Formats: sequence, C-alpha cells, structure tokens
Amino acid sequence: MKPLSSYFVVVTIVFSFSSTTSFAADINEKFVQCLINYSHNTNTSISNVVYTQTNSSYSSILYASIQNLRFTANTTPKPLVIVTPLEVSHIQGTIICSQRQGLQIRIRSGGHDYEGLSYVSQVPFVIIDLINLRQVQVDAKKSTAWVQSGATIGELYYSISEKSRTLGFPAGVCPTVGIGGLLSGGGYGFLMRKYGLAADHVIDAQMVDVKGRFLDRKSMGEDLFWAIRGGGGASFGVIVAWKIKLVQVPSTVTVFNVPRTLEQNATNIIHKWQRVASKLDERLTIRINIERVNSTQTGNQTIQASFESMFAGDLDELIPLMEKKFPELGLVREDCTEMSWIESAVFLAGFSGQPTQVLRNRTQPNLVFFKNKSDYVKVPIPDAALEGLWPMLYEEGIESPLIEITPYGGRMDEISESETPFPQRAGNLFHIRHHVNWKEEGDEAAQRHINWTRRVYSYIEPYVSKSPRAAYLNYRDLDIGVNNNGYTSYEQASVWGLKYFNNNFHRLAKVKTKVDPRNFFRNEQSIPPLKERK
Repeated sequence: MKPLSSYFVVVTIVFSFSSTTSFAADINEKFVQCLINYSHNTNTSISNVVYTQTNSSYSSILYASIQNLRFTANTTPKPLVIVTPLEVSHIQGTIICSQRQGLQIRIRSGGHDYEGLSYVSQVPFVIIDLINLRQVQVDAKKSTAWVQSGATIGELYYSISEKSRTLGFPAGVCPTVGIGGLLSGGGYGFLMRKYGLAADHVIDAQMVDVKGRFLDRKSMGEDLFWAIRGGGGASFGVIVAWKIKLVQVPSTVTVFNVPRTLEQNATNIIHKWQRVASKLDERLTIRINIERVNSTQTGNQTIQASFESMFAGDLDELIPLMEKKFPELGLVREDCTEMSWIESAVFLAGFSGQPTQVLRNRTQPNLVFFKNKSDYVKVPIPDAALEGLWPMLYEEGIESPLIEITPYGGRMDEISESETPFPQRAGNLFHIRHHVNWKEEGDEAAQRHINWTRRVYSYIEPYVSKSPRAAYLNYRDLDIGVNNNGYTSYEQASVWGLKYFNNNFHRLAKVKTKVDPRNFFRNEQSIPPLKERK
C-alpha cells in the first residue's frame, strides 16, 4: 500500500445545533485557521474542502453513515467539525488543532456503533469520518491484504473474491459494517470456529497518535499493537489502515437456513443445540435467530427458531455429520445449497440470489431504531428458563424482538484470553445478542423498546457468565456503565471495563497511560489512563 500521505482529503466543518452562533463562528474561524496553518504543504487546498453548516452538503455528510435512527433526532448533539480525510496530514492536523481548541474527537468508519459513540458526544466535538479511506489491496500470492479503516466488510469480501476463489476472511455478516470498528473491537462471523476472530488476523496497522505521529506496528510497539486489536482503537488514536492475513476457504461451501416453530419442537431442538453446537466440526457454525412469527399452520403468533449455517465443505460431508451429531434438527439435502464462499457471504447477509456486487453497497436498505445487549453462556440454559423467555417475545407493543445465539468452540477454545484484549475464548458455549428494532417514532416508543431489552437482560442473568458478567465491545451497551465527561478513575471505568475485557482491562489502561496520559481520545466507554496527567 502506498504511504497514506499521498492521498487527498475532504474536510467538512459543521456546527452543533445547540451551539450559539458566536461560539460556532469563533470555533470555525480558529479551527479552520489552525488547519490552514498546519496543512499548507499538503496536496489539497483547505479552502476548497471546508463546509459550514449552511452548505447544502451538510445533512448528507452528517447522516450518510448513521445506521441507527435513535441518533438522528434534532435533539441529538451534532459535531462542530467533521473531517473525512484521504490524507494522513489532515488527520494529523485535525488531532493537533482539536487539542488546541479544546474539542473532543469521535472516529467513525461504518457508523454502526450501537450507542452512536462514533458520531455523538455531549461536549463540543470533532468527527473524523473515514468514509473516503476505503482502499483495499489484496495480495493473493501472500494471502494478505491492506484495508483502510473506512472500507466495509462487504467491500473487503468483494475485493478478496476478485483475486481468489479460495481465500476469505473471518469477519462479520453485515456488509455495511466498517472495518475500523470491527477489527478494533474483535469481529466474528461464520468462520470464527475455524479461524477465530477478525482481530486475530491483523499483522500490521497504520495509525496517528495523540502527538500526530504516523505509526506502524514497528514504531508503535507491541503493547499498543496488542491494544488496538480488540481493545477499541478509538481509545488510542486514529487507525488508518490494517494489514490482515487472509484464510483458506474451500471452492465450495454449504449453507442452510432451517426454521422450526414451537409446534415443531423448537425448544427441544435448542436444548440439543446448546450441548453440541460448540463441539461440532470446527468448519460448521450453526447460529440460531429466535423471533416471533405468524404460524403458517394456524395463523396465530408463535416462536420460531431459525437455524442458519455455513459449512466450509460440501453437501456430501455435511449431511452424514448432521445425522450423526445433530439429528434432532432433521436436516435434509433439500434444505441445503452449495455455493462459493463469497456467495455464502451474500446469502448470510440476507441478499440470497443477488449478485455479489451487492456487498459493495454501503447503504442500509431499511434503517430502523434499535437497541442491543450481549451475554456469554458457559452452561446450557434450562428448558424451563427458555420457556419463560418465550412470552417476552410475544409482548404487545414490541415490534421486532430477536434473540440471536452464536456457538463458540473450535479455534476459540485454543486461543489464550490474553492473546488480544478480547478475552471471551475457551469455556464459552455460545454468545447471545438481545436485540430489538422498531419503526415507531417518539420517546415513548424508544423507551418502551429499550426497557424491553433491559427486562430480557435481567431475566436471563441467572443463566449467563458471572464475575464479571461478560459483554462484547462491538455490541456497545452504555447500560453497563459509563465514564464521566471529565476525569474518570480506573476503578469507576472498571464497572464496564471488566465486562468487556476481564483481566485484560488493566493492561489496556497501562497502554493508555503510556500513549495518551492526558486522555485526549476519550468517550463514554474509552479506556482511561491509570491516573490521568493534568
């Protein structure tokens, strides 16, 4: 990959709706002048790429990457500045000028942060939006790729498929998720049991730190390189690009999506799944999506569990395996489809039958309001507890509740919890995502649905991990604890930090203390220094 300082940049200046005109004008003038002074030797004239709130491009730039309608209200705090760079010097200038003007920075790649932390703040702030830093360079001979943080999973997958039919990458399902956020938080998908997390395959990175220095793995050092691969990169700087090791996939994989309702013995099938899914052949991942549907038999509402799978092998291998290990599902050949790995990415993303180019689309087809929480399970949940959960999915006024469970085991049992900051490895049977989305507008609807996730989370507590009750950083959840706007002690941050990182949290704080002791890169759940230097 070329040195990133050779690329161009777009810088967009916008103002908070809540800011006074005089304050906004003053910040605008000082910030722009600072950037001009800092950037006079760059490839792009700042005067051509600065936009104020009155510019016609304001709304489209601000809202282009917002994936959750919860954060599109007029009352949501807006940035004073948005920078969408393609030139490292403009990232450096933004970091330096933001510090001089007392502004915080939020870093956005795909805009999927579940609590909007990549583009929302309660104090005056700058967004560095990496939407134009999206180049992917695949070296099929070496099975590696350089991918810039603003690229999406779909763009990465598609670029890999253009170079090889037998190379892939163990990342997520949703194609519009930004690579920057995915890799810095962990990243998992249907190849996790075979190859581990996306972050486990990062072999180099390029970033800009709080001093404006452009660093790679060698110059940043192994402690910082460890921290950004699952510890939340936005706590430590701006990660510009990642070098990743690609993995081998067969030319043919097999997929299926088999629904079973309560009337079709779904609870007993889930009972067996809990006991075998993490022990199956590591090439096979079977995820379950549990939701409320209308029965095709009676027309009444029922609970449906959809067993969604990708097997990195052909159909003739899969059927005997399932008949031996998981006959309760009743899988037959007609349920399955053989296809290429890249076609399976399209299938699992919900675009079955569409051309693979659909993965390059950065726009979500139907934006909704949503809230998520997460859990890890080490002991099977009793049938009686599952049966107590089903009525919660029927609750009136809750539009689209979903319980998603993903098996662990395989490669995840073999990686030490300290290998990266992501600690949830051996001993977990599966991961749970408690999700609800809705289209009804208004605060009352939002609170009703958010409260639903909290009640489900409370109900399931006796059956999930303990001391700490673990959570997944990429399913951000501010309910589990937040930092102060000002100084936050390590002890206070540990309330949420131990849930995400367990024993790795203290090491992350030590790295933070070394590389950003004044805690410039911060948000509601950023890693704090052990003791902030004033």
